[in-house]
Amino acid sequence: MNSLKTMKQISGYALIFLFLVGCNAVNTENANEKKAIHDNDGYKLVWNDEFDYAGLPDSAKWNYDTEGNAHGWGNNEMQHYTVASEKNAFVGNGTLKIIAVKEAIEGKEFSSARLVSNADWKYGRIEVNAKLPEGRGTWAAIWMMPGNWTFNDGNWPDIGEFDIMEHVGHDKGVIHASAHSKDYQWQKGTQKTGIIIVPDVTEKFHSYIWDWSPNIIKAYVDDSLYFEYRNEGLGETKWPYEKPFYLILNVAVGGAWGGMQGIDSTAFPQTMEVDYVRIYQKE
Repeated sequence: MNSLKTMKQISGYALIFLFLVGCNAVNTENANEKKAIHDNDGYKLVWNDEFDYAGLPDSAKWNYDTEGNAHGWGNNEMQHYTVASEKNAFVGNGTLKIIAVKEAIEGKEFSSARLVSNADWKYGRIEVNAKLPEGRGTWAAIWMMPGNWTFNDGNWPDIGEFDIMEHVGHDKGVIHASAHSKDYQWQKGTQKTGIIIVPDVTEKFHSYIWDWSPNIIKAYVDDSLYFEYRNEGLGETKWPYEKPFYLILNVAVGGAWGGMQGIDSTAFPQTMEVDYVRIYQKE
């Protein structure tokens, strides 16, 4: 999510992956009914939020990240992330809602929320069941950064980043997963990434799953595997993932990627709705 997305990169995605994923559409069954990926394989649930309460997100599990507001988060983003504002993040009727709102606030044209988990994990299966926003100009993300890392540290992408799910409103139904490192990043054209077409992501819930072990990373939508990256054993510049990472949920507006085709201000508010977050690890 911190990486800038350029037209050259998006064109590269299309050329490289169109044939591979053109017919790899996820069917539209309810994601909660898909069980193939949940046979656990020795995994145990270690952290979760089922959002079975009402009000602000559970402060024992979630915090708010705002430190990049003044700088557009390095991506020229147009939103101001708020803290503990139910207008932008609240739980009700069994789901978390992260809402981007059209309003003038702190010099920005939109408000939204960027939630970060108060826990981090080294290896495991991360699953977020969500329904995504669709408005042109939205940039929704489910992703992870190393524990104790902050936006102002300035050492991205050397320290690593996991993008479990990225979706921009002007490219509806195209889901991206990526792993970033010093050597494998979009600036060098070497990023480790994959895409899959999921036509109904804005109408139905789907499970976005990141399976991370010392030797391999896999990304799924529901039970469809579409991205793998194996540890080549060539050191931290290519695999900086042998440390805990925390989870981030946010809806950005505009930016170098989200705003590539402009922003439809009439489409707001826009919401990413999350049914549950579950973290599994092997004993």
